[in-house]
Amino acid sequence: MTDSNIELQNSSGIQQRTRHIGFLLVDNFTMIALASAVEPLRMANQLSGRELYSWSTISETGEAVAASDGIRITPDQAMQDGLDYDLVFIVGGVNITRSYTRKQVAWLKTLARKQVHLGGLCTGAYLLADAGLLDGYDCSTHWECIASMQEAYPKVRCTNHLFVIDRDRITSSGGTVPLDMMLTMIRCDFGYQLTASISEMFICDRVRSETDHQRIPLRHVLGTTQPKLVEVVSLMEANIEEAIELDELASYVGLSRRQLERLFQKYLHCTPSKYYLRLRLFRARQLLKQTSMSIIDIAAACGFISTPHFSKCYREHMGMPPREERRGVQAQANDNILPPVASAARELLTETLSLGTKRATSHSTQALSDAQYEPTFGSVRLQ
Repeated sequence: MTDSNIELQNSSGIQQRTRHIGFLLVDNFTMIALASAVEPLRMANQLSGRELYSWSTISETGEAVAASDGIRITPDQAMQDGLDYDLVFIVGGVNITRSYTRKQVAWLKTLARKQVHLGGLCTGAYLLADAGLLDGYDCSTHWECIASMQEAYPKVRCTNHLFVIDRDRITSSGGTVPLDMMLTMIRCDFGYQLTASISEMFICDRVRSETDHQRIPLRHVLGTTQPKLVEVVSLMEANIEEAIELDELASYVGLSRRQLERLFQKYLHCTPSKYYLRLRLFRARQLLKQTSMSIIDIAAACGFISTPHFSKCYREHMGMPPREERRGVQAQANDNILPPVASAARELLTETLSLGTKRATSHSTQALSDAQYEPTFGSVRLQ
């Protein structure tokens, strides 16, 4: 992220007004991603003793939204309230392809026309891609979503980076990564000292950067003990559609075929060919569950020579044919549709519970007021 990306600074590099950030909560959003993004903003205000940032949660209608852990959040605003935002993040989570609406996508397009900066947390980038607002951009999303997003939106440059700041788009993967992304943004706005102090408060011994990558599960398990094995698996993952021959894989990492087979048997308890096949089938399962691609296209995208061969392999390893896998997803989606009476009752209950919960003051103002007696209040001087 370069200084040219920051448009709210004066000549000394310090913002002259509070930067208002919105968080659009999508059904089944991930709570940890939201908290990891909001808390650095609160702490930036506390340590500086100034309201550098304010924030609001948003839903489509202003009604409560359920996170993936079942906790319901009553937002501050509805999309139609039309408040001015400097930056809006879409907070995504599980089942992202079935968790958002066309109205939300249309609203994002409206924000883009107003030149509001936009971002995505966890799988939130999927909505921006659907809106055509990531075409020609580098972006980051949770690793489970990369395959389906790249297939559905080929103009989007999906990366395996933890987070990406590309001009007026800011996207991150899931978990605690939004914390690193926000610390990077705060550093660009207000300098290293404030970021370092926030890190100390959160006992964060290292701020990960844009150049860091999401760690694949295998690498997480093996760490740095077997770099050649990790490299081979990375090559397999990067070449799903056109599989690389085993002898060629071995030569890439300076091993014989026999040595490579021994590594797989020792650490992964299977042959390289079987592991490669599992990777391709897992990718196919993601595409079946997360896209509307035809089974023929999925077979080709996952490197199978024919649809019958793909169906046979899928049934043998996944326990059901691809068509049943997809029908199961569709049936689950239909089961989640509430009858009109039940839906109306839920809306009435939500409305009743949320009466009187609208805050007279913003979250940031209240938090700053509450923090004035903390020993760290105003401990960082901004130059």
